[in-house]
Amino acid sequence: MTKNLWPVPEPVLAQDVHPALGATARAASRAYQEARRRHTRAELREEVADGADGTPTMRVDALVEAAIAEAAAAAGVNLLSEEAGFLDHGSAVTLVVDPVDGSANAAMGVPLSCFAGALVVDATPVEALTVWFDTGRAWSAKAGEPAGFRTSGRTALKGSSICLMRPKRGTEEAWHRLANAADRIRVLCTTCLETMLVAEGSVDAFADPGSDTHRLMDLIAAMVTLPAAGGVLLDLRGRPLEFDPDLSRRWSGVAAATPRLADELIATALG
Repeated sequence: MTKNLWPVPEPVLAQDVHPALGATARAASRAYQEARRRHTRAELREEVADGADGTPTMRVDALVEAAIAEAAAAAGVNLLSEEAGFLDHGSAVTLVVDPVDGSANAAMGVPLSCFAGALVVDATPVEALTVWFDTGRAWSAKAGEPAGFRTSGRTALKGSSICLMRPKRGTEEAWHRLANAADRIRVLCTTCLETMLVAEGSVDAFADPGSDTHRLMDLIAAMVTLPAAGGVLLDLRGRPLEFDPDLSRRWSGVAAATPRLADELIATALG
């Protein structure tokens, strides 16, 4: 079979999710469902353009982002996305989104991909929403308010279960130090989903061990959600995680159940 015909469910959203976040998440899920119905796996994975962030755009990204852009315009909010860049609708509110995090998974039918977005007001992220496409499961959080889920609370790397970005050139030694120190390792290839698994306590931590792969939209939902769930999100090299429409900026994100675990993870990665 050259198509992935499993249905994409409607997101299960909390009643108090901001209307713009809810509308764009629903639009993303529906567009992904339609993309899977109409296109083969090879077609969805085809690179059709270069995104505003300087990386190639797969067809699946372009189709889902187009639906998100339409929904954001209808909601009257600005949009900052990895493919289209900044779309100014004259609003004081900007929606920063990763239309499809885990694009290669999404294109090939591996059920590990998601929509992730955050509302930014005056350069401050105030609310976030992440939706796991293949299940409809959603994590929402508001800055300064406790979320309805909590991290595992783990404080030590020994015995931990962590997700890691796949080892890239120059990060192999750091990757193996972390793998050897933890109890269990997973490589899921979808940062936004993996950081939510940290937030809900399914895994203890996630890290890019130094490849500087992450853009703002890879991390901004976790910037709101992790603290609301009792966890922490840091950059491996101590750079501030902040809103910036400059999509050339990169980080190596570290999400952890507690600050103590984050500190040990970073120290281990840096050697």
